Amino acid sequence: MKRLSGFFCLLVFAVTGLAPAATGDARYTHPGRLVNAGSTTLNFNCMGSGSPTVVFDAGWEDWSPAWAIVQPAVARHTRACSYDRAGAGFSSAGPMPRTSVAIASELHAALHAAHVPGPYLLVGHSFGSYNMRTFADLYMPEVYGLVLVDGEFGDVLPAAKRAANDRDYASAVAELQRCRAALVSGRPLPLLPRASRSSAPMRCNQQFFRGLPERLFSPKLNTALLTITLTKAALYDEVISEMEQMPADERYLIAHLRSFGNRPVRILTAQNHFYDTAKTPPALHRRHLSVERQIARAQARWLTLSTNAKQIFAYKSGHYIELDQPQIVIDAIVEEIEASR
Repeated sequence: MKRLSGFFCLLVFAVTGLAPAATGDARYTHPGRLVNAGSTTLNFNCMGSGSPTVVFDAGWEDWSPAWAIVQPAVARHTRACSYDRAGAGFSSAGPMPRTSVAIASELHAALHAAHVPGPYLLVGHSFGSYNMRTFADLYMPEVYGLVLVDGEFGDVLPAAKRAANDRDYASAVAELQRCRAALVSGRPLPLLPRASRSSAPMRCNQQFFRGLPERLFSPKLNTALLTITLTKAALYDEVISEMEQMPADERYLIAHLRSFGNRPVRILTAQNHFYDTAKTPPALHRRHLSVERQIARAQARWLTLSTNAKQIFAYKSGHYIELDQPQIVIDAIVEEIEASR
């Protein structure tokens, strides 16, 4: 289940077939390197060598396997590290509340503890964009650049829309709390309400990423992910707290709007969130196009973050550009890497 601020809540099961499968994704089925982050232990998957170091943060309800296609390709050009936020994947639980400030601080501490040098090229998908922008605010001298992959944009919405989002956040939290209660009591996980008439009901553990099992992942990786979502209460604690804290994260970004100077900033905007095709009814397609334009305009407001900012459109991609059209993400990252040299 992935949220796009201010417009809709979308459960995605369709896979466009545009992207290749994630070959060699077995590395994400077990812990990589467990690193002391002070108040927690974070799981890192690093590969490649060179500078700047690319650091990936996944969206809400996701962790490092979200980058299983993009990360190995980027690692052919430089050092590339993905990680699991506290509570997710193979990372330990972290202290509450799970704010973007806490997440960014833990990531910074872990990078230094693991002797992963900067400067850092930060890549954040969806909610991960909040964390990476917060990291940049806190540690700008260590930041080389930023790539936002269909980033959440609640901070650039009018106050009334943010207030509406807050009510939606509370509803999502209530669902997740029921999921957690069933997990810890040993009861079967409940079915979640359908996002639309066209989407099939799913159990709590299937809502992670863009719906498990993910067709682009190997059976081994899907099994590992489903095992975590069926057994790890800390994962539900994490996503509940992250959702609860999103309004505060947005207020932080509004209050700490900071220029990146001439550091490169690339804004990747998906433009087919509904996976429309030639068979989509024209009236419905027009409504969807209106939403896509609103998303594009909202994300375009980040162009003011840097004098070296560019918005790039993924016209055939849903919210998960890194899975639907991974080459767009790879090219944006590699462009920044090559410019640094």
